[in-house]
Amino acid sequence: MSRALFALGLTETLGGTSLSYPDDMSMLGTVGIPAVYNEIRLEEVPEMGYDPLGENPSGEICIRGKCLFSGYYKNPELTEEVMKDGWFHTGDIGEILPNGVLKVIDRKKNLIKLSQGEYVALEHLESIYGQNPIVQDIWVYGDSFKSMLVAVIIPNPEILNRWAKDLGLTKPFEELCSLSEIQEHIISELKSTAEKNKLSRFEYIKAVTVDTKPFDIERDLVTATLKNRRNNLLKYYKVSVDEMYRKLEPKRS
Repeated sequence: MSRALFALGLTETLGGTSLSYPDDMSMLGTVGIPAVYNEIRLEEVPEMGYDPLGENPSGEICIRGKCLFSGYYKNPELTEEVMKDGWFHTGDIGEILPNGVLKVIDRKKNLIKLSQGEYVALEHLESIYGQNPIVQDIWVYGDSFKSMLVAVIIPNPEILNRWAKDLGLTKPFEELCSLSEIQEHIISELKSTAEKNKLSRFEYIKAVTVDTKPFDIERDLVTATLKNRRNNLLKYYKVSVDEMYRKLEPKRS
């Protein structure tokens, strides 16, 4: 009897990197074991709660071996984002089952594909936009069914108050953050940062929600090393995210 194969494979790995037999019940729902020409390991993703040394070993699936590509065409920045010390970081989250086979269970949220097919490295963008003095905290979000990025910004109170004073606005910081003028100014500042760093147009932030309280461990919005917990941030700001995308939708006549 012939046995069909299921495999884990990507364009960047030039084909399959693991193999499983669908009629082997011990491999049901998995992508099997590594192929002989490569290695697979899991890397911790603390912002999403995945730990390869935990009770249920899980983390980002990383691949090393002869199957790997040399890099993205004319895109060294994205190549550096996914290739580290010879390991290709797939962006997929895997779990090692007790019998040693690999199961894909989630997707790492700091590298996403927008609806038009462009890949965006969210953590990389946060580091770039975070260079702007107006930004104290930033979380950039992209939806794979949308073509644009949005963000939640915690502005630097000193910088924001100084700018507001120049405009004759003397409201308290909390009230300033709710003004549409402030949102427009912040988007303008982020655009300037994007242009300065020669970002692609699809990497521009098109809408922002301005909040007053920095992301903190108490609300479980960041890790102990202050990395954004993307899943928790999305849950916390879900209403704001939906509203930003609603406003960005083209007006229908």
